[in-house]
Amino acid sequence: MKMISLVSGGIDSPVAIYLMLKQGVEMIALHLDNRPFTDDKEVRKAIALVEHLEKISKSKIKKYLVSHKENQVAFASTCNRHQQCVLCRRMMLRVGEKIAGMTGASALVTGESLGQVASQTIENIKVENQSVKIPILRPLIGLDKVEIIDIAKEIGTYKISIRAGVCCTIVPKKPSTRSELGRILAEEKKIDIDSLLDISMESLVIS
Repeated sequence: MKMISLVSGGIDSPVAIYLMLKQGVEMIALHLDNRPFTDDKEVRKAIALVEHLEKISKSKIKKYLVSHKENQVAFASTCNRHQQCVLCRRMMLRVGEKIAGMTGASALVTGESLGQVASQTIENIKVENQSVKIPILRPLIGLDKVEIIDIAKEIGTYKISIRAGVCCTIVPKKPSTRSELGRILAEEKKIDIDSLLDISMESLVIS
């Protein structure tokens, strides 16, 4: 069984990958490169986290890097700024679904836990799910931050995740926590989602 996992330079997503590796799932790591709204250190952290997971699991994890810049710029310049995080997440999932189709993966995996940030409220998760047809697994959904950090420390990813780096600077001051599908679809009609997806895939680097 093969799955695509979204991975950032943060604490949660590598823990989610680790839990799926324990279940014998072949993982492919997908990092959405958010530069210039993050920095080079975030990309290096994401790669270092996957390499560490390879080491402790003794398995090869393919790494896919895709630019997210054009997507973020389009959302910020054209759409309702309060919806930026949900629009961003929906696009990430679309990229993941595209790569799943290329690789024969059966599901997407994310490091989300319920209510931890704006994009992870039940209302927003529901809207995000409807951007793709592929199943989305969230192995951390019922864990709180302390529990996730404990696992991260146990497996050795925590020290990598807390290295210096610039968090996303394009996040709006007041992101929506209760999105509705109709509103999000109306925002997405303002831009060419398919063209943005094509641009994203053209930037794909595999290692």
